[in-house]
Amino acid sequence: MPGLLIRASISILAFVAVFPLSADAQTAKVLPQSQMEMQLSFAPLVKQTAGAVVNVYAERVVQQQSPFAGDPFFQQFFGQRMPNRTEKQSSLGSGVIVEANGTIVTNNHVIDGADDIKVALSDGREFPCKVVLKDEQVDLAVLKIDVKEEFPVLPIGDSDAVEVGDLVLAIGNPFGVGQTVTSGIVSALARNQIKNQVGFFIQTDASINPGNSGGALIDMKGNLIGINTAIYSQSGGSNGIGFATPANLVRVFLAAADRGAKTFDRPYIGASFEPVTSEVADALGLKKVRGALITKVMEDGPAAKAGLKPGEVITALNNIPVEHPDALGYRLTTAGLGATVSLTILDNGKERQASMTLASAPETRPREEKVITGSNPFSGATVANLSPRVADELHMPTDTVGVVVENLKGNSPAQRLGFAPKDIIISVNGTVITTTQNLVAALSGEPEIWRVEIERDGQRIRQFFR
Repeated sequence: MPGLLIRASISILAFVAVFPLSADAQTAKVLPQSQMEMQLSFAPLVKQTAGAVVNVYAERVVQQQSPFAGDPFFQQFFGQRMPNRTEKQSSLGSGVIVEANGTIVTNNHVIDGADDIKVALSDGREFPCKVVLKDEQVDLAVLKIDVKEEFPVLPIGDSDAVEVGDLVLAIGNPFGVGQTVTSGIVSALARNQIKNQVGFFIQTDASINPGNSGGALIDMKGNLIGINTAIYSQSGGSNGIGFATPANLVRVFLAAADRGAKTFDRPYIGASFEPVTSEVADALGLKKVRGALITKVMEDGPAAKAGLKPGEVITALNNIPVEHPDALGYRLTTAGLGATVSLTILDNGKERQASMTLASAPETRPREEKVITGSNPFSGATVANLSPRVADELHMPTDTVGVVVENLKGNSPAQRLGFAPKDIIISVNGTVITTTQNLVAALSGEPEIWRVEIERDGQRIRQFFR
């Protein structure tokens, strides 16, 4: 039975062991040389860093449908407006103080949808927090303690300097038992297909359990090299396979929050990619099965202007190897908007260089958002014209075109009929939908039967409604 990927949404502490280096080899990595070195302790490093790791408590209020809904007897008294119950739901995770003013980085899934967020420091004090910036795709969030005080911080290290085999520590609050520290090594780098987000993770064997999400992964110098994000488990507990979001992505995300950004913009390249398989590698004469195979180039996009063509393979960015398309996305994101990057391209067995300046996805046509009302299947839906910008915000392929459902009002006709965000509306009663304006026009009639066609996750769905 395949293992299950479980978000470590409670608190985690992770691994690290430190061995002193000689004065003339401060940057070398060495094995313990004596019994005395084997008895060294992580305690000084834990004391230095643990104060900057906090517990995050997120509470949300949800509406629960009345158990008497639909009961004819109770509808005599309440009619169709049955009273709903409210219920509080809580989640527990971890976070890392990265700026002395009380700025905290954690996972988005720890605080997503929360109405009230508090953090507890290692000294027992609790503070309310506000969300400064969050993003579902990279699963990161920045919180701010609204108190004028100097807090202990963890410096953000260079995750590109991390190597497989490096000792690490994980710090967090697993299962809500309290702050915990575990040690281990870096098991692998550039892991992808871990979650539905930018796939580039540090893998570690340090014990990470539910509640560790948002906690710190630190190196032997006390630098933050990753935010613990997920575990691979069949039982829900640690099986020695944990994943952390690299610190270099955390740094870029934090910079966006510090400059007041309301959304986290990733660079737009204007091309589609697929992984290089062994068959593709053989056909293209690649010595290694790695890289990002270009399958489509959008007209007038950055990739087209840089001279990229379908069938070529991007093997490196700024001379750093690109393992797969997710790694390319990560490298572009951490390079930062406005930067000019150098791409190594393999074309017909020959390498060439191309430069590309990174910018956010453009809004190539007005989004013209409309809130649909009236007696029709889409009543209660907010729709917009797709552009690379809108598609990026919805975490859809940036070459997607048409009219998309952005969100749905709770308990609206559109929601009850099963429509969902990211649905692309293809046609209504035979009218092809190309803009929100002609969608509104197509919904203005009162036919006996509504014939609707949508696209969801690449599949066409036809539905009929009376």
